[in-house]
Amino acid sequence: MTCQTYSLFVLSVVMLYFGCFGNKLDLAQLQNDIDQLKADFNASHADVAVGGPIFTGKLLNWTERNEKRIILSQIVSMYLKMLENADNTKAHVRHISEELYTLKNSLPDGLKKMNDLMDLAKLQMTDLKIQRKAVNELFSVLHMLVETSASLKRKRSQCRWLAGG
Repeated sequence: MTCQTYSLFVLSVVMLYFGCFGNKLDLAQLQNDIDQLKADFNASHADVAVGGPIFTGKLLNWTERNEKRIILSQIVSMYLKMLENADNTKAHVRHISEELYTLKNSLPDGLKKMNDLMDLAKLQMTDLKIQRKAVNELFSVLHMLVETSASLKRKRSQCRWLAGG
């Protein structure tokens, strides 16, 4: 895959996971709009290939459908943020933005989960008050981990049994 097709690939993956293919999305028009956007951003510049992809490489680490919805909702938000600074008088910019807003609105839970992860990353674990709260919640967290682990083991053994192994 060339660097010039990354935008379409990521947008296609986003729309596939959000269930928008076949509904009202015109991929040929979207491809044309993205080609115009590439021209706006001079996306054929040599520095585009340096360092590899910024979004598609990250998607490889997220395997489960619900996990992908979380990361894709964040990627959609980043595209929308980028397009806020683009020339919105251009029809192709408006069209891509509208499609992305539709996708974003279809996944409020993914954005909420991403915000939860970002909030966790901001916690100051050296703060004594945070440490006290964390210690008070430790048993509950461990209990949930044990339940989740046991549930996954049951599912795996059921799958092996159903598969005849």
